[in-house]
Amino acid sequence: MGTGRLENKVALVTGAASGFGRGIAERFAREGCSVVINDIARESGAAVAAGIRAAGGVAHFAFGDVSKSNEVRGMLDAALSQFGKLDIVVNNAGTTHRNQPLLGVGEAEFDRIYAVNVKSIYLTAIHVVPHFRRQRSGCFINIASTAAIRPRPGLTWYNGSKGAAIVTSRSMAAELAPHNIRVNVINPVAGETGLLAEFMGGDTPELRAKFIATIPLGRLSLPADIASAAVFLASDEAAFITGASLEVDGGRCV
Repeated sequence: MGTGRLENKVALVTGAASGFGRGIAERFAREGCSVVINDIARESGAAVAAGIRAAGGVAHFAFGDVSKSNEVRGMLDAALSQFGKLDIVVNNAGTTHRNQPLLGVGEAEFDRIYAVNVKSIYLTAIHVVPHFRRQRSGCFINIASTAAIRPRPGLTWYNGSKGAAIVTSRSMAAELAPHNIRVNVINPVAGETGLLAEFMGGDTPELRAKFIATIPLGRLSLPADIASAAVFLASDEAAFITGASLEVDGGRCV
């Protein structure tokens, strides 16, 4: 595919069957990266990988639940068996509860949100950091949310999980820097993904207009917006950037 900004790198992107994850994975591939596509949606995840290969890129689908330790280990194993190394982990897989009063969210749903949004960072660290230490380099990009920076009513437990993701990432960055392992965060505003209706409590033209009115640049985020930020943070151009938390939000958090 020619020389790209991520040439000769290997990345794992979780939740890459759709939305931001798919956009990141496809863009990484266009930049010369070999990509492990992870998702619990087997058919659509495999289709994203096949689409990347059809476009001349390099991709492999690895089914797995980011909240289960042995399945996260399987994602690392897939990268090493397919591509011989792993340089970049994008913790993109995420879930939420429907926009509603905080007392309406059940305990099982709360547990699932923290398992997917926070425990996944723990598990990728447990399994991947030893590999990154051995090669004396590595990069984590954790997709959090503007919900952590400017929390609003209705998404309280989701907001908290993304706040945990940011603080965890910054602490990881401080602790892992001596090993040349970088950890950064991207905070998207809500975009054209499968979670949009949950964030807004529905999806009507009226709800969209009301939400977009809170974004100074006047539109929702697109997977391409998040992918552009991720390419930069994963590239050697960002070699001196760690512990950063980058809002990609059209001004929402101002």
